[in-house]
Amino acid sequence: MSAKPTLSKTIGGSGDASSPAVVLRRLWPYMKPLLWIIVAGILSMGVVAATEAGIPALLKPLLDHGFGTKGSPAAKWIVPGAVIGLALVRAASQYASGYLLQYVSNRILLDLRIKMFERMIHTGVGFFQRETASTVINAIVFEVNNILNVLISVMVTLVRDSLTVLFLLGYLFYLNWRLTLIVAVLLPAIGWMVGKINRRLRQLNREYQLLTNQLSYIVEETVAGYKVVKVHNGESYEIGRFNEMSRRLRGYSMRMTVSGGLAQPLTQFLASIALAVVIGIAVVQSSHDQTTVGGFVAFITAMLLVVSPLKHLMDVNQPLQRGMTAAELIFGLIDEPLEPKGGGRALERASGHIEFRDVSFAYGEGGRQTLDSVSFKIAPGEMVALAGPSGGGKTTLVNLMPRFFDPSGGEILVDGVALPEYKLHDLRSQIAMVSQDVVLFNDTISNNVAYGQTADRDRVEAALRAANLWDTVQAMPESIDTLVGDNGMRLSGGQRQRLAIARAVYKDAPILILDEATSALDSESERHVQAALETLMKGRTTLVIAHRLSTIERADRILVLDAGRIVERGSHRELLAQDGLYAHLHRIQFQQNAA
Repeated sequence: MSAKPTLSKTIGGSGDASSPAVVLRRLWPYMKPLLWIIVAGILSMGVVAATEAGIPALLKPLLDHGFGTKGSPAAKWIVPGAVIGLALVRAASQYASGYLLQYVSNRILLDLRIKMFERMIHTGVGFFQRETASTVINAIVFEVNNILNVLISVMVTLVRDSLTVLFLLGYLFYLNWRLTLIVAVLLPAIGWMVGKINRRLRQLNREYQLLTNQLSYIVEETVAGYKVVKVHNGESYEIGRFNEMSRRLRGYSMRMTVSGGLAQPLTQFLASIALAVVIGIAVVQSSHDQTTVGGFVAFITAMLLVVSPLKHLMDVNQPLQRGMTAAELIFGLIDEPLEPKGGGRALERASGHIEFRDVSFAYGEGGRQTLDSVSFKIAPGEMVALAGPSGGGKTTLVNLMPRFFDPSGGEILVDGVALPEYKLHDLRSQIAMVSQDVVLFNDTISNNVAYGQTADRDRVEAALRAANLWDTVQAMPESIDTLVGDNGMRLSGGQRQRLAIARAVYKDAPILILDEATSALDSESERHVQAALETLMKGRTTLVIAHRLSTIERADRILVLDAGRIVERGSHRELLAQDGLYAHLHRIQFQQNAA
């Protein structure tokens, strides 16, 4: 088994989609409302950087005028006092910059996370079929934190240490421009080296992210399918899959460490060469009275102080590239296309008249036609069943009703109006769905019944009574306030199915879609569920999908689909009399039941 594709869309236009400039441009709308706070934080970092250059600037007068019998008494006291003053200013500025930028980054993190979740909620069904839950969870919960790390550590380091380097280089140039030029010559070499390492790290980070998503997907599959794993003794297979992917992930992690770790030692080596040259030239200058002891010590101190922020700038490279890779995933999700909002036509309550006019549908461009020129009408309150072999297009057909997908040809009408003309929210308010794959939330019974609406206890009770579930719920310790557990794990299969029916009753929609609602139940549970369904269907236009043909014998009409086309239509008796595909399927099921 292999992982599904992951979110890997570009986050900008042309050029390098994950470059810092593109990421900054995408983050700008989130940063703009906080601009003055960002400016205040940068100014605070500027003060911190300026205090770095102040240290060697104080050493020069102290060494030249504060030592010896001829030293200035003022220098002996003023310089130490100035050092304490610098430390206080530095501490206050460092705290202010840290607090302000933390505030900014956490605000942006909150906005990004909310934006991602909202986009995920409103994206099309195709997104959920394409992406795994682990990939989306990684993007919204974990990967967005990498952007936070970039905003905090990387931004602080880039701004503060870049300013520190500029201030120190300025002071060095003021002290001795000849020696400073030697230091400046090495900077382009360091920049070229970092650029080469950047490109390598960016590629490794992309591959590392893909493998991380695949590892998460293996865990997700194993947790979801634990019963199959245990029954089929698949533990060793799953452990082998997990170990193999973990080893590949470790390999990429070490390759990233090797590439990212080269920057710092190479920078230090180049800085050591510069230091050796500077010391040699300074000794020659001092012999010709071109520099003082204080000037030399101040220059060497400032030069050594430059090495530390330069090293920090090199260290920031690897988390920066990791953040850029995370940005691809985050903005890939934010750029997902939204579902169509529909037209501006309101729909308070439909009468339930449905019409399919030459509806065709194919998954993806150039895909096989799942539905081919399907046409039929359903009158308000009528029950129409869809039958036929698997793969005939039954589920696809009902998925077009709430506009999970739009047909590639033809149109669907409700009350004589094409679906795209209605507001999407209004259209879906007219439809209730009950399927064999019941989805319940880890919440109370009451909130599951009233999902999407305000819970009214009397209405919840009425819905549970209609679903033949009230006596069972009443016997529970907390009644309708009982938590159902993860996807209703604390309930039996029949109870979960009836809770889904109660949800449909509570919604009170005029159009009802039933997709194999009783197929996975035992006879006793099916009897209760079938009785609840009879109550639910009264007065509603109902589309029923059923592989067990005995459950649809009372349908007003049955449409038989095969290979995306309606090949037969009529009542149960009429279709048996035709002795076609429906009669054939009925005979097979009758023989199986008899056996």
